[in-house]
Amino acid sequence: MAPGAEVHGKTGDAGSVRQIKLQGHVGFDSLADQLVNKAVAQGFAFNILCVGETGLGKSTLMNTLFNTKFDSNPSTHDAPSVSLNPHTYELQESNVKLKLTVVETAGFGDQINKEDSYKPIVDYINKQFESYLQEELKIKRMLQTCHDSRIHVCVYFITPTGHSLKSVDLVTMKNLDSKVNIIPVIAKADTITKQELHKFKIKIMSELVSNGVQIYQFPTDDETVAETNSTMNGILPFAVVGSTDEIKVGNKMVRARQYPWGVVQVDNENHCDFVKLREMLLRVNMEDLRETTHTRHYELYRRCRLEEMGFSDVGADNQPVSLQETYEVKRQEHLKELQSKEDEMRQMFVVRVKEKETELKEDEKALYVKYENLKKHQNEEKKRVDERRRLLEEEINAFNRRKEAARASQESAVSQTMPAKATKKK
Repeated sequence: MAPGAEVHGKTGDAGSVRQIKLQGHVGFDSLADQLVNKAVAQGFAFNILCVGETGLGKSTLMNTLFNTKFDSNPSTHDAPSVSLNPHTYELQESNVKLKLTVVETAGFGDQINKEDSYKPIVDYINKQFESYLQEELKIKRMLQTCHDSRIHVCVYFITPTGHSLKSVDLVTMKNLDSKVNIIPVIAKADTITKQELHKFKIKIMSELVSNGVQIYQFPTDDETVAETNSTMNGILPFAVVGSTDEIKVGNKMVRARQYPWGVVQVDNENHCDFVKLREMLLRVNMEDLRETTHTRHYELYRRCRLEEMGFSDVGADNQPVSLQETYEVKRQEHLKELQSKEDEMRQMFVVRVKEKETELKEDEKALYVKYENLKKHQNEEKKRVDERRRLLEEEINAFNRRKEAARASQESAVSQTMPAKATKKK
């Protein structure tokens, strides 16, 4: 131990930690600054999923949040199914770089049968988790440089009906709450009165609690933001209005929506909760959203996937099992399964070969019988032809004999007639 160092705690106990008081400045207090500088140099990734029916102003709110104009194509109400459209942008504010991905759900809630509207969203989130998991399982991992596409927050847009949540909203949020941080917002909140809005918020939270939907709660474990986050948790869901149009109010230009009866200012907290949403989402809890996604939602997905693959922390005897042991067990099981399949295929091949041989032998036998029948038929036909030939030859011979006899008879008659004519002339 260094001279003059002060030691706290017992040194002989198992698991004890010695606390030593330094006598002078060492320099490792700059570690936090090193981490900040490294993180700033690498940049950050943040992925937002916007879920809500067509026409609720999802694209407009994103433009308002980041005070810019993102690429977006207006969706129609005749989409046959729900599709997710991700767009990634490189943003920079001061010296902080942010790779932002905005994922919009086109066609959500536009189908007659909305029973499976949530499935494409769940599949997309799982696909991003699976992509990150496969990168983790690689031998040569590139986690620091690969683009993290996992969804960090789902801004769920609720139709401002003023009555209650729709069934499709409850079913969708129920299927998403274990996979993503959900922040519900009432879209186009300027379409209902303040009294209706207050009652609507209470009704929404009551329905979410009664249906067991777990929305994202702003953390209160950090003393610096505990009071603010606790207050904001009581205001959920946020009633928001989005607009990038600037209107002159008094002596300054503000972002607002112009109506015949007046102006709704986006950044005025008396008009809507847009400022509160921006504070909670971007300025206070962005890192907690990223961390919760990794430590809670992704870990749950990762654990389930590894259990599906057969990996476990404990064995059959409830004793800890190393990853290598589990791998060897799975490898042996896989080899046995392959051997079993190989034996089965070999046996099946032998059976099929025997069946084919039997079939070929039967075909050969049938061909031989057919050959014998044809040979027999040919012999019989040959005998009949030979018999006909013999009869024909006999007929020819008989004809020739009769012909010769007729000729001989004719010659004999001619020879007898000639002497008689000679005698008469004399």
